[in-house]
Amino acid sequence: MTDSLVIIPTYNEKENVVTMLEAIMGLEFTFDVLIVDDGSPDGTAGLVKETAKKHPGRIYVLERKGKLGLGTAYIAGFKWALKKNYQFIFEMDCDFSHDPNDLIRLRIPCAEGGAGVTVGSRYVKDGGVVNWPFFRRFISKGASLYVNSILWLGVKDSTAGFVAYRREVLEAINLDAVTFIGYAFQIEMKYRAKRLGFKITEVPIRFCDRILGTSKMSLDIFNEAFLGVLKMRFLK
Repeated sequence: MTDSLVIIPTYNEKENVVTMLEAIMGLEFTFDVLIVDDGSPDGTAGLVKETAKKHPGRIYVLERKGKLGLGTAYIAGFKWALKKNYQFIFEMDCDFSHDPNDLIRLRIPCAEGGAGVTVGSRYVKDGGVVNWPFFRRFISKGASLYVNSILWLGVKDSTAGFVAYRREVLEAINLDAVTFIGYAFQIEMKYRAKRLGFKITEVPIRFCDRILGTSKMSLDIFNEAFLGVLKMRFLK
């Protein structure tokens, strides 16, 4: 059994999920994968189960009824990972906006460099985005500047969803107290980790917009993140 688990939330990702799983299975370092599927009507969970048969003991699926939100999917995955005694737990998207080859680089600061959290960052040297229009880049980078002006987080890509956690971080955070379920969840987890004294390291990644499937971004998710940052100043 490996010490590293990749958690991937899915909703209607039939175009990507098998290719993503096979890409992770083919990496030089061994990662297990937990798919947290929110009742995808397109049969995503079934495809995961079929792929898992080819890789016994390495691919798992946690099926939930209904679309319950990104944050709750990760919380469920974190709790599952802690029960299974994984030492390094990763978040990533299923749509190949996050390159699975970067998982190994994300693991190194947590496993060897003393970091509690590693962030795959678009906004450090050698990081970047591909296939994004100017306005989307402006909003994304502006969001991180906004977060740092309010929370003094010190993370250049505060909304990033390609993240590695050392087990001790997730054990220290009261997961049941995590408030947000959309992209504000990503900010809140980093903020809670920093307040607990854990080191956060950023490594550069190239973020590529999805080619297949449909984006899950919405105005409600954006509003939650914008207002949520103000509320985080008062987290207990």
